[in-house]
Amino acid sequence: MSDAPSAAFEAFLAATGERRMESYLSFLRIPSISGLPEHAADCRAAAEFVARELEAMGIEHVEVAETGGHPVVYGDWLHAVGAPTVIVYGHYDVQPVDPLDLWESAPFEPLVVGDRLQARGAADDKGQVHLHLRAAEALLATSGGLPVNLKFVFEGEEESGSVNLDRWLEANRDRLAADVVVISDTGFFDGNRPAITIGLRGLAAVQIDLYGSPIDLHSGSYGGTVQNPLNALCGIVAGLKGPDGRILVPGFYDDVRPLTATDREAFAALPFDEEAYRDATGVPDLVGEAGYTTLERRGARPTLDVNGIWGGFAGAGSKTIIPAHAHAKITCRLVADQDPGRITRLIQAHVAEIAPPGVRVEVVAQHGGRASLTPIDHPATRAAARALEATFGTAPLYIRDGGSIPVSASFETILGLPVVLLGFTPPDDHAHAPNESMDLRNYETGIRTVARLWYELADLPR
Repeated sequence: MSDAPSAAFEAFLAATGERRMESYLSFLRIPSISGLPEHAADCRAAAEFVARELEAMGIEHVEVAETGGHPVVYGDWLHAVGAPTVIVYGHYDVQPVDPLDLWESAPFEPLVVGDRLQARGAADDKGQVHLHLRAAEALLATSGGLPVNLKFVFEGEEESGSVNLDRWLEANRDRLAADVVVISDTGFFDGNRPAITIGLRGLAAVQIDLYGSPIDLHSGSYGGTVQNPLNALCGIVAGLKGPDGRILVPGFYDDVRPLTATDREAFAALPFDEEAYRDATGVPDLVGEAGYTTLERRGARPTLDVNGIWGGFAGAGSKTIIPAHAHAKITCRLVADQDPGRITRLIQAHVAEIAPPGVRVEVVAQHGGRASLTPIDHPATRAAARALEATFGTAPLYIRDGGSIPVSASFETILGLPVVLLGFTPPDDHAHAPNESMDLRNYETGIRTVARLWYELADLPR
């Protein structure tokens, strides 16, 4: 085979543009919010949509596989004799849409505005799943085959913790034998510069629950005689992190892999406009762990953040009570070598140590995942860089993303496979927020990049 898609490939994409966009819009109209039980049927509908697309383009052994939660969609094409095998991973589930009043259009009624397609999932991750489908379809339609063997794995629980995926990977270890994994669930760097993500942070999530009296108490009759769970919770939260940005949980930093001089030079070399970054957030100042730059904090240092806190009365006016209970959700972004289970246990022990008397405290472990780090000089990473440069016209940057894709570490630890994080979303895609959007130029060129990558990987050492 040649080392690039044929002219017929481009002709096919030109001829099928309208059909391609209608398929994309149909996919986005499915409200596949995995974290909300009332959308379970929608998640299954999205899985079945992907399965039909795979079958229609000629992918074999397509299955909507049960997991105990939302299904995994699997399919493969394994006729490139002697060539490497690549697992393509993405997810068809999406985040909730709240706050709805901040959306400029209905979240599941896609709207094209200039070069942007706006809808929940347009970028994260339906747009990237869809461009993989279209790249394979065009190659199969115009070349009659693929330069590598492909195994597609699209899950439906990434946005709710991938709680069943590791078990599914374990159960399908033999079927998932491969040489490399390509995950398109990341994006470009500031200024929409093409980039390859070489590192992702892990995640440890907990919920802190405090209980006092079985019912709310009158603050006149009981104030000053019993512990207020909300006051107690605020004290606990304050005891988790210092004013210098350092996390106060004993042992939290024990396994953090320190940044080398080379690491810090690579961060410093990135074309990062800190003021523009701050302006985009709308905050008056950037803050974080002392001794590190903004990019280092974002991509290579662990965090601890309160995601939500509630309890007592929050309506209009005043209600003089001592709340019966109080709650907080906490997530920690983790870096290489940190174990989410160990971090959770350390938080539980620290909260128990600093909790005041008069309340019952529970720290409940939620979802988590390990960090991922892939060398820049890995042959698959280099192949992705060549494909990006050939299609976008510029050599990519190498970045560490502050987000988490736990499955990346799962592919490494369970299947022993290297992972290439090749995503195409613009940095201002508003993923997880109102008005999420995909740059359609990234989407269209991403199709070409993926097709080119399969040719670049055909000579991957095995």
